[in-house]
Amino acid sequence: MFPMTGTAALVLAVAFGFAFGWLLDRGRVTHYDTILNQFRFKDFTVLKVMLTAIIVGGVGVLALVDLGLVKMAVRDANMGGVLLGSALFGVGMVLYGYCPGTGVAAIATGSVHALVGAAGMLVGGMLYGFNYPWLKDTVLAWWNLGRVTLPDITGVPALVFFAALAVLAVALFSVVESRRL
Repeated sequence: MFPMTGTAALVLAVAFGFAFGWLLDRGRVTHYDTILNQFRFKDFTVLKVMLTAIIVGGVGVLALVDLGLVKMAVRDANMGGVLLGSALFGVGMVLYGYCPGTGVAAIATGSVHALVGAAGMLVGGMLYGFNYPWLKDTVLAWWNLGRVTLPDITGVPALVFFAALAVLAVALFSVVESRRL
């Protein structure tokens, strides 16, 4: 069954993508107002959905790696690129009202303004691609730690990071729910 390649992998990718989009819509994070109100600290649905997805997905990937069903592909930790990219991503998400995943799911629900933002994402992706040689020698070379993970750097097992994140999530969710946000 693994590694899965070819047509079967493509069919599964489409099926999982559809399921992911459906779940995003069911979680209301394909709604512009839900994301906007997250930034206004009036609705914490996005925080709840994303933290839950990170924890469940991360533990799932760890289980698949430990069972030998998948191999983790660690990329270079280009911290300069991460800092610049995350700042651009944050500004783009505030202006657009969606992250890339929720934007595509919003398009599938018929959102026209999400379609316009997706065009901006494509332009940004093309600009990145055309400027990659320059970015590789400059921004991506700043504070490059190489192919490392947090457990590599700290010596703390990945499961401990996910357990700490789960505790943080439960604490945040408790505060949010007690204030009915």
